[in-house]
Amino acid sequence: MRPMGPRAREAVETAEAPHPRMTDVLLGHAGAEAALLAAYCSGRIAHAFLFVGGKGIGKTTLAYRLARFVLAHPDPAVREVQAATSLAVDKDHPVARRIAAQAQGDLLVLERTVNEKGVLRQHIAVDDVRRTVAFFGSTAGEGGWRIAIVDAVDELNRSSANALLKILEEPPQRALLLLVSHCPARVPATLRSRCRTVALRPLSQSEVAAALAAAAGRAPTDAPIIAAAAIAEGSVARGFAFLDEDALALRQRVLDLLDRLPAHDADALHVLGDALAGTDPQPLAAFVDTVNAWLSQRVAGGSGELERLARLAEAAARINAAARDAETYNLERRPLVFNVFGLLAEATRG
Repeated sequence: MRPMGPRAREAVETAEAPHPRMTDVLLGHAGAEAALLAAYCSGRIAHAFLFVGGKGIGKTTLAYRLARFVLAHPDPAVREVQAATSLAVDKDHPVARRIAAQAQGDLLVLERTVNEKGVLRQHIAVDDVRRTVAFFGSTAGEGGWRIAIVDAVDELNRSSANALLKILEEPPQRALLLLVSHCPARVPATLRSRCRTVALRPLSQSEVAAALAAAAGRAPTDAPIIAAAAIAEGSVARGFAFLDEDALALRQRVLDLLDRLPAHDADALHVLGDALAGTDPQPLAAFVDTVNAWLSQRVAGGSGELERLARLAEAAARINAAARDAETYNLERRPLVFNVFGLLAEATRG
């Protein structure tokens, strides 16, 4: 039940988090990286990998890291690759620069796009997935490899998942499909069965602090870094959402209101709605993230109370759907606040 609300990668970038295509540091996943490097060096690397784990822990960063290494070193048998101790590629390497600039012809990235009205789609469009057929059927560049990253496979609908399955069933030579999933239970079994799963764990608090500090150009011992890492739950993306005093204050305000449930204070909800007003995605993301974390804690500690757990799960689904609508259609946020606390009051009563 981790957050499904405001995804908006732009929101993370606003908080100065580098996009995974531009990130040349990977923390906390040395074992997974070593296994991928060994598989590539063996010359028998799987054609598809499914990177699973919580949001913001480095799954997409690792996928880009593998793609960058393979495209920069297309022959796994050469001495340089065989002697490598990680998948790191110098940021000034031509492949690294092209990937950072989204100009690498042999790398295709599938993610949600905006429709003709400029609204972010709910799912990865089937027409975008079908581009992989032409992409993998075309002549590769200098190294002969073609790589597609799907970020995230959870956002495929039935049609786009079926279109991707056709590629997985008949993978071309020297092709890699790197699928990212925040919730593997939502990935169709037909897709999972055709991928090598790479499960990543949440980062430690110190690893989150190091990642936040590196990206923000600050010391890991800075008070805001420590405070954000302490509530990040192993997610660098979540840490960035709380890397300023306003976000931390908003989180505390929401927690205070959540602690009063099932009672709620209409005046306090109006004030919270005002704090979320506008088009800045960060306050909305922090609000939904805090609510989801609170719900997750109650579900995790509620064994044996099936009726209450069912109410909480239903409330979570409705809250996240409402948050997605608010983000997608830029809806007024005060009604969302009242809707969220109304649902939570109903779920926690009795």
